[in-house]
Amino acid sequence: MTPPVLLPRTDLGSGFPTLLHKEISRFWKVGFQTVAAPVLTALLYLLVFAHVLEGRVNVYGSVPYTSFLIPGLMMMSMLQNAFANPSSSLIQSRITGNLVFILLPPLSHREIFSAYVLASIARGICVGACVWLVALFFVPLPAHNIGWLLVFALLSCGIMATLGIIAGLWSEKFDHLAAFQNFLIMPATFLSGVFYSIHSLPPFWQAVSRWNPIFYTIDGFRYGFFSVSDVSPWHSLLVVSGVFIALCFGALHLLAKGYKLRN
Repeated sequence: MTPPVLLPRTDLGSGFPTLLHKEISRFWKVGFQTVAAPVLTALLYLLVFAHVLEGRVNVYGSVPYTSFLIPGLMMMSMLQNAFANPSSSLIQSRITGNLVFILLPPLSHREIFSAYVLASIARGICVGACVWLVALFFVPLPAHNIGWLLVFALLSCGIMATLGIIAGLWSEKFDHLAAFQNFLIMPATFLSGVFYSIHSLPPFWQAVSRWNPIFYTIDGFRYGFFSVSDVSPWHSLLVVSGVFIALCFGALHLLAKGYKLRN
């Protein structure tokens, strides 16, 4: 008699590492496009703006403009790539029809959410670190407080990753996702103090900038480099944490309902 074959035990959470590995591998296998291209874009911004404005713009008193610019470019690159990772993955899976392979396994909505968010954070941190390494060839920029850097980098990438999930669920085609990026993500990042300190703006636009949550991600991230910022880092941390928690609840609710996934 043939002895019975013992099949490996399948736990409810066994699909989580597989989905996480799939999402990380997805951007890493095309790293020239997903990592190298954003680094090159940030480098071009650095070369152009530093050449034009170095010595003409005064920020934080004694901080050179080129040094001031680098953290903003790092954060802008991290935010845009953290958003792009889950949003593009979800819309591609829906259009090609392979989203069913994520819905059929015993994966809870929390596990799906966690896998997409962690993979997006990994991509954002990878791009930001590469921008920093390349920028060090032009300007020495040590981190004064690595703790603040990590906190704001992780929370900021988490915000955009969660927003990317919401955008990927809402979008039914690439045109919808492009509209989300062009009319929300791009203006919010460019008008958040990447290239300037908000104290250089008129009072009205300073007040408008303070309603942009992306401003607090960049300002808090800069504090980690220079130990000086436009607003208190604790204030920025409170805003960024609150936005992240609110978006997490929203994305988890949509995933739990199967919004535009099961119909």
